[in-house]
Amino acid sequence: MTEHSSEILTLTISLEEQAQLDLTFMQRAFELAQQAEQHDEIPVGAVVVHQGKIIGEGFNQSIMLNDPSSHAEMNAIRQAGDFLNNYRLIDCTLYVTLEPCPMCAGLLVHSRIKRLVYACSDHKTGAAGSTFDLVNNPQLNHQIEACSGVMEEECSQLLSAFFKRRRKEKKLVKKAAKDSPL
Repeated sequence: MTEHSSEILTLTISLEEQAQLDLTFMQRAFELAQQAEQHDEIPVGAVVVHQGKIIGEGFNQSIMLNDPSSHAEMNAIRQAGDFLNNYRLIDCTLYVTLEPCPMCAGLLVHSRIKRLVYACSDHKTGAAGSTFDLVNNPQLNHQIEACSGVMEEECSQLLSAFFKRRRKEKKLVKKAAKDSPL
């Protein structure tokens, strides 16, 4: 084996290890998304990782807290900032089950998150490449390495089932209101 092929092998192993770490941390984000669903919140979960350790985690709580900013990413970032005692999250990775919205993408840029890993794209409000690309906008002072697709199917199914159930519930409420005597 040549010296050059040894370097390539090391890089390949490193990529495989990173893929396994990405899966492990996304599984935790998925568990948090399931917690959000149990509270009848949109099922999105997020974790912030620094030096291989989860330092912040959160799930959507906008409805529970009457706070439109209480997204999974926002909650995880706040907890990570408290842990590091710093508003800059240098060398941290955010794992989230759904592509961040513009508000959360802006937060990631301001907090200096190094890397973003998200499960599924949001073709309505995604701001990490689907609808907008705030995390890699050259006009901003910080760009984020972003990748997607880790546990995409599971996270997408969770979201789809949630919204299907919500639509059905709304339909039943409308029907009950229509059928009830005045």
